[in-house]
Amino acid sequence: MGNNQHGFPLINHQAAYNPPRDCGLDLVHCDESVLVVNKPADLLSVPGRGAEKMDSLASRVQKKFPDALVVHRLDMSTSGLLVLARGAEMQRRLSRLFRERGVEKRYVAVVAGRLEAATGEVNMPLISDWPNRPRQKVDWASGKSSLTCYSRLAYDTQMNASRVELQAVTGRTHQLRVHMAAIGHPILGDALYGDPPNHGAERLLLHARALSFTHPLSAEPLSLVCEPPF
Repeated sequence: MGNNQHGFPLINHQAAYNPPRDCGLDLVHCDESVLVVNKPADLLSVPGRGAEKMDSLASRVQKKFPDALVVHRLDMSTSGLLVLARGAEMQRRLSRLFRERGVEKRYVAVVAGRLEAATGEVNMPLISDWPNRPRQKVDWASGKSSLTCYSRLAYDTQMNASRVELQAVTGRTHQLRVHMAAIGHPILGDALYGDPPNHGAERLLLHARALSFTHPLSAEPLSLVCEPPF
C-alpha cells in the first residue's frame, strides 16, 4: 500500500464490511446507569442489515452488559466516545439529554488545507442526498438547521493539513464531514466527501474526543475525554 501526498497510506476501498478484530471493550466510564465506550474506527455503532453486518459496538457491549441500550451513534468510520444506557429508563433520560442538546460533544479531526480563521462556525442546513444515499448535502431551501463550531489547533505545512477541534452543536447525519467539505476543508480519509487528493488517509481522521453531560441518576456533571489515535 503506497502513500499519498500527505504521507498517509492510501485507502484500500472495500465494498464488504470488514470490522476490526474484537480485542475487548475499551471502557472509558462504567456504572449502574451509564456506559461510555471508545468505539474503534470502521465498526458499526449498531448492527446493519444482513447477517454479515451483525458485528457492531452495541452487540459487543451487550455480550458483557446485556442491559446496554444505544443512546446515539457514531458513523462507522468515526472512532471515539459513544454512550450506552443501562436499561430502558436510563435510555429515555439520556436520549432526552441528547435531543435537548444537553450533551456537549467535541471531536478532533485532520482536514485538508489551512483554515483562514483560527475559530469559526459553519451554519448550513443539511438534508439527505436521496439518490446518492448515504450522502448528505447542503440544502438552503429544505435542509434542517445544522451548526458546527471549529477551532484550528495546528497546521502542518508539509502535509498542508490542519488539526482542528469540532463541536457538533446539532447532531445531523455526517454533519461534521459535510460542513468541513462544504467550506473547502474535507476531513482526510473521507471517501464520501473528500476529493481524491484529500482522502488518502488509511482511515477517516475524525474522533469523538470529549463528552460532557449531567449524569441521569446522580445529577453530577460528567466529563470524559479519550484522545485520538492519530
